[in-house]
Amino acid sequence: MTLFSGSMTALVTPFRTDGTIDERAFLEFVDWQVKQGTHGLVPVGTTGESPTLSHAEHHRVVELCIEAAGGKVPVLAGTGSNSTDEAIALTAHAKEAGAAGALVVTPYYNKPTQEGLYAHYKAINDAVDLPIIIYNIPGRSVVDMDVDIMGRLAKLPNIAGVKDATGDLERVTLQRLACGEDFMQLSGEDGTALGFTAHGGVGCISVTANVAPAECAAFQNALMAGDYDTARMWQDRLMPLHKALFCETSPSPVKYACARRRLCLDHVRLPLLPASDMAKVRVRDALKSLALSHAL
Repeated sequence: MTLFSGSMTALVTPFRTDGTIDERAFLEFVDWQVKQGTHGLVPVGTTGESPTLSHAEHHRVVELCIEAAGGKVPVLAGTGSNSTDEAIALTAHAKEAGAAGALVVTPYYNKPTQEGLYAHYKAINDAVDLPIIIYNIPGRSVVDMDVDIMGRLAKLPNIAGVKDATGDLERVTLQRLACGEDFMQLSGEDGTALGFTAHGGVGCISVTANVAPAECAAFQNALMAGDYDTARMWQDRLMPLHKALFCETSPSPVKYACARRRLCLDHVRLPLLPASDMAKVRVRDALKSLALSHAL
């Protein structure tokens, strides 16, 4: 097994009714994730509402996650920013806190050129000695990293892999050819994780694993064992939940699903709103199909 592989949960950040971080709920949530068989933890990514966390809150969530994981599974901390200096500072903190690696999203809003992307990641690579996973998600960041730029980055000592949320399965093969067999490729979409692995991926940074960690881990265990019959069975069972959790902007639906399972409240921070009534129905139906409609 590589450093980052299997089912890695893109963790939600629980909030109290007053909008502050619910540290106790988060610690209990991480402990439950580990006990359910999750292979790795990804705090303060998009699902963790990183855009609305202060720097102090961001640091605290990373520290809490590492504390609760207790070295049992690796923690891949979200440290991306559209400011290179800020991304370096967040990555340095992740290293100091004891994270196994950093998940660094392509800079959003600025729309850097491909050479700008290279310079951004090289600066982080040069500044902090920590494995870096590129997070390529054009749907949110507007920029899409070319395969040849990723191949150049893969030659740098700390650029270790990619979380690919392009939905283009052809990319996995092209990136493997450009970056090498040791370059860790993780799916950024639950629904495409089956095909992603068949093309050479090693796991998924999963939103669904927030509420179905044992099931997502079983799916990934089957893939890692080469048991595609079992993996397809889990794919079919999990697909309605994958779709329901993205019927509206994430993480609102998954926060509601977590609330249904009494894992945390469904509060999100503006400009996001809680899941709509339509989304709630879809989430409840999907949870019921997996016999997860009851509280823990």
